[in-house]
Amino acid sequence: MDLTSETVVEGVPEGLACVAERINGRLHSLFETESERWRGVDPELAVPYEALTRIVEAGGKRLRPAFCFFAYVGAGGNPDDTIVVDAGAALELLHAFAIIHDDIMDGSELRRGAKSVHRNFTDWHGEEHFKREARRFGEGVAILIGDLAFVYADSLLESAPPETRSIYTELRLEVNVGQYLDLIGTARGKPTVDLAERICVYKSGKYTVERPLHIGASLAHANARVLDQLSAFGIPLGEAFQLRDDMLGAFGDPAVIGKPVGEDLREGKPTTLVALTLERIAGHELELFLNLFNRAEHDEADLATMLGLIEASGARAMVESHIDQLVSRSLEALEGADLEAEPKRHLAELAIFVANRSL
Repeated sequence: MDLTSETVVEGVPEGLACVAERINGRLHSLFETESERWRGVDPELAVPYEALTRIVEAGGKRLRPAFCFFAYVGAGGNPDDTIVVDAGAALELLHAFAIIHDDIMDGSELRRGAKSVHRNFTDWHGEEHFKREARRFGEGVAILIGDLAFVYADSLLESAPPETRSIYTELRLEVNVGQYLDLIGTARGKPTVDLAERICVYKSGKYTVERPLHIGASLAHANARVLDQLSAFGIPLGEAFQLRDDMLGAFGDPAVIGKPVGEDLREGKPTTLVALTLERIAGHELELFLNLFNRAEHDEADLATMLGLIEASGARAMVESHIDQLVSRSLEALEGADLEAEPKRHLAELAIFVANRSL
């Protein structure tokens, strides 16, 4: 496989753009075939397949498939083998499942610059003057569309070796465990740094970096030593990825990230940014922050006050510094990994990209 692409997006590593092209082609083919098949059963079934196609093709950097691909090639896998493309497409569909369900749990209105799936179907219910409750219809349809993505992800890995399937099962468990910790942490309303870091690792870090690396390497029949080396690279990088995500959610540009900034604060999410702030403020400031953080609704002034307290506490600077430390540790581990040189270079570029991205 030639690791070049005519559609490289500015600022995106060339290797990532090339992998994304192959994954996009595989997903498009899958959606086309399955949509046609089920439309033949009932024309109504075109609607959920169109919605799944939209959410998957509307954006997404294809990071998980890229980590999977370069670990696979780095461990000696054939870059032209379709098995790694199927695995990457499976990871992307699992991500679609996760974000569709996550948006329902969080009540998010936007995703990737457009209406979230449940919001879109809730609005459609009203436009069509359907019977019963619009919200329950919208959320119910979105849950099913997320489940479709989950089932197709599984189907794409049916031919994978048992060791790969075992890693994939662990990945799915970790995502669910991390999501529960996120929900309970939000409900309790006063996150600690320890809890925030655990959520960071299990809800996002492992499933974005470490497990895709393991899946790719296992497809190439890598030994336990290589898997351990990939963990040493992937775990700190996965944490850095989520910390950057938290920073963008608080201080990013909504036009770039495709959703409103401050959503984590509005929803009371137990992020490291918030946990560090709570550790570093006291008295009236602590009382004010917790009062705003745990409100059911917020206006722009509330958000500005919380962001100001985060900045003044030094939490933002601490997170930036921690991201740098995590990436340095990750790259140092990668340097000593038993992988081919060229894929290792692409993994290093991915690491720098995910930790410093603006979207």
